[in-house]
Amino acid sequence: MHDEALFDLEIRLLLEAVYQRYQHDFRDYAVTSLRRRMRQAMQHFRCERLSQLQGRILHEPEVFGQMLQFFTVQVSEMFRDPTYFGALREHVLPVLRTYPSLKIWVAGCSHGEEVWSLAILLAEEDLLSRTILYATDINAAALQRAEAGVYPLDRMAGFSRNYLAAGGRGSLSDHYTSAYGGAAFDRRLKQQIVFADHSLATDSVFSEVHFVSCRNVLIYFNRTLQDRALGLFSEALVRRGFLGLGMRETLQFSRHAAEFDTLAPEQRIYRKR
Repeated sequence: MHDEALFDLEIRLLLEAVYQRYQHDFRDYAVTSLRRRMRQAMQHFRCERLSQLQGRILHEPEVFGQMLQFFTVQVSEMFRDPTYFGALREHVLPVLRTYPSLKIWVAGCSHGEEVWSLAILLAEEDLLSRTILYATDINAAALQRAEAGVYPLDRMAGFSRNYLAAGGRGSLSDHYTSAYGGAAFDRRLKQQIVFADHSLATDSVFSEVHFVSCRNVLIYFNRTLQDRALGLFSEALVRRGFLGLGMRETLQFSRHAAEFDTLAPEQRIYRKR
């Protein structure tokens, strides 16, 4: 067995061990991405073999907690892909405005950049007060950072450019205060956000929602897990509800494709039939 095949075997054994020990299921994550991240984890923990790291993960729960940053990708920014948020203003919010109350699910919320962006968008459209935003992730540390809503000041210039390109009504600084080298977003936005642990691999639907935004998460799943996640979104959405995916993601080859119409193809926004 050559080195790459042996490494893939070690990955499969590790993922099965993690599932049995901690009930976190990464077994259907895309192998190509996992290879890269497991090598980064080996370097971080100074393990020559993945099997060595597996032993530490099984016997040291705190190591597993740290490993979540390698199993999951925590990279995002506020108003990422501004045309997506522009399309939400144009195509989605006018319809959502017709409901007396709204529920929105941000799946795989990472450090919270997207959910805070959506809260600002809804506030500017006078919809936030009647909306509950569910922000979910499997990484407890990421959820804590998301809930805190505090980001380094040196990221604000890029966030502000995205905000304006997305059709922001004023200045992003209207929504945060600066202190101690960080930008803390307005607590009034947070009042409408519920942060919760949820796994797209093992958990079920928890609420009926009008809009699901799950961006740049499915690219790390294999086809089986992509279909499971999209099935959850379809089940959660009300009839004629909306689904937003990342720019490199599509419903085209999913077994759930027939359950949706394409609303904004370039921005990957769909509507449940």
